[in-house]
Amino acid sequence: MAFTIAIDGPAAAGKGTISKAVAAHYGFAHLDTGLLYRAVGARMLDGVEPTLAAQTLRAEDLEATNLRTHEVAQAASKVAAIPEVREALVDFQRAFARRQGGAVLDGRDIGTVICPEAEAKLFVTASAEVRAERRFKELQGKGSELSFEQVLAEVKERDARDAERASAPMKAAEDAVLIDTSELSIEAAIAAAIEEIEKRRHAD
Repeated sequence: MAFTIAIDGPAAAGKGTISKAVAAHYGFAHLDTGLLYRAVGARMLDGVEPTLAAQTLRAEDLEATNLRTHEVAQAASKVAAIPEVREALVDFQRAFARRQGGAVLDGRDIGTVICPEAEAKLFVTASAEVRAERRFKELQGKGSELSFEQVLAEVKERDARDAERASAPMKAAEDAVLIDTSELSIEAAIAAAIEEIEKRRHAD
């Protein structure tokens, strides 16, 4: 049977970690939809026009080794604001969401635009300062020389770009459950997510 779990939220809130854990818990397929936009962003950095990059995206593009770099993340946020890019990727995401055996999708507009009929919806968030600290430590581990203040400014800039874009702005669906991970451990956040999903699974 098809059971769709939509998990949205801003960068570095923990939605990717929670989504992977939830998918593993239930044995569901998982799609990090941000990877689609990172792949398009990476191709844009290589000189491909963004809409064309989205329309011709291939499965192997999602396996490129540079998709987790800082530069690609920034490019992904920019191409995600282009309506034609989003439209080109909608069908792929919706087909994945309704696959038999269940699916977990995480992104910015899963519960509002891609899967408004999802059986369970979560919006995972945290304060900008907490998210910037997480991203700062991650980047330090990769040898980045960006200061905390620069990372915080970029987090806030990306939040604004994601929330204010004309096409599918980032926001919580009206029926999404909010999980604030600012003061939660990873284990506690995952447990909270599973608890809420269980309520939806047994609602009928």
